Amino acid sequence: MAVLPLFSRLSSRRSDSLSDTSLSERRLSDPSNKSLYTYHEPGQKAPHRWAVRFKSRLDPRIVGKKKARRNRVVVVVALIVALGGIAVLVWFSLVLTLIDRLTPTVPSNGLQRILKTWKSPADSVAALSPWPEDFSQGIPPVQCHSHNDYWRSVPLYEAMAAGCTGVEADIWLEGSDLLVGHRKRSLSPDRTLKTLYIDPLTTILSNVNANSSANSSVGIFDVDHTTSLTLLIDIKTDGNATWPVLLNHLAPLRSGGWLSHWNGTSKTLVHGPVTVVGTGNTVFDLVVAEEDRYVFFDAPLNDLAQNSTYTSENSYYTSVSLKKAVGVVWPWGPTDNQKQIMQKMISAASERGLLSRFWSIPSWPVSLRMRLWRFLVDRGVGMLNVDDVVEATRWNWDWCIVAGLVLC
Repeated sequence: MAVLPLFSRLSSRRSDSLSDTSLSERRLSDPSNKSLYTYHEPGQKAPHRWAVRFKSRLDPRIVGKKKARRNRVVVVVALIVALGGIAVLVWFSLVLTLIDRLTPTVPSNGLQRILKTWKSPADSVAALSPWPEDFSQGIPPVQCHSHNDYWRSVPLYEAMAAGCTGVEADIWLEGSDLLVGHRKRSLSPDRTLKTLYIDPLTTILSNVNANSSANSSVGIFDVDHTTSLTLLIDIKTDGNATWPVLLNHLAPLRSGGWLSHWNGTSKTLVHGPVTVVGTGNTVFDLVVAEEDRYVFFDAPLNDLAQNSTYTSENSYYTSVSLKKAVGVVWPWGPTDNQKQIMQKMISAASERGLLSRFWSIPSWPVSLRMRLWRFLVDRGVGMLNVDDVVEATRWNWDWCIVAGLVLC
């Protein structure tokens, strides 16, 4: 009697086992069930659990059609974001590479060391002691004018380090001082014509001429000692009251024999390492009243062709606002008529022996600025008026804009 129950239990277990085996075989043989159960051939490596879970979340038979569709959208968006991020990284890397390859090298000389250490106007002279023998080594002079030079991080030195042969200082008469600044509210007692320009230029020229002959003075640029640095003085206060104070401030440069001047006795123009030009409220009659002129006039370029008053005897620069000369220049560049007007003005200045200069050149868009710079230089402008001296002198203008990217 005990054998029958045991036999019944064994038979039941065998039946259940056969039933489970049959069910598994049916499930494995059914292709539609491969997403529900992990199936792989003998000897084939089993897939990772995360892969199985990922596939299951996209299968509508497991998670439902709505959720599967949403999960697929999330996956597509994630892929787009990832690919976009990779594209941005590649683009950014290319831009950095272009900037690194196209950025001009910085020469190693005394001027560059002064730019790194200069902190205040008091350093304008202190930075020259001890005298750096390689002061302007490797800097070719360029006919460009450092517009509003006193705005720069390092007035005077930054322009000279770039090779610009012209700098500009707006001066305001305050007692016996000539303060430097664009507007009266920006003036400071430590930023004067003397501290920022006269004293450092006197010290520089004293050192570079220490071993020169007494009959000839050399300029600040080692590459070309005959180049004269133009100091454009824009008088903001009353011209009559400021004039005698200005002449007094220029005395150290004049006594050193370093100023260009008109010799009234011999009626000759004597070129020196520094040429001073008056503009703004400078009174023309005061300029010509000096028999020996150490300050020249900035003649109106737009009036030059109709006025024979301005010559190399009394003037050096001849300038005008670009807008006043030709009107508005649109982003696509100057018209043929505007080009003709500029060309006539440049030619008129050249015939008088004067340096033509157009100020207020648009700085944006950069493509327009580069187009105007190139046109003016090609047409022989006397001085290219610039705000960014490094872009103007050391960058290759053809590579300033690459694939729509402004690199300089």
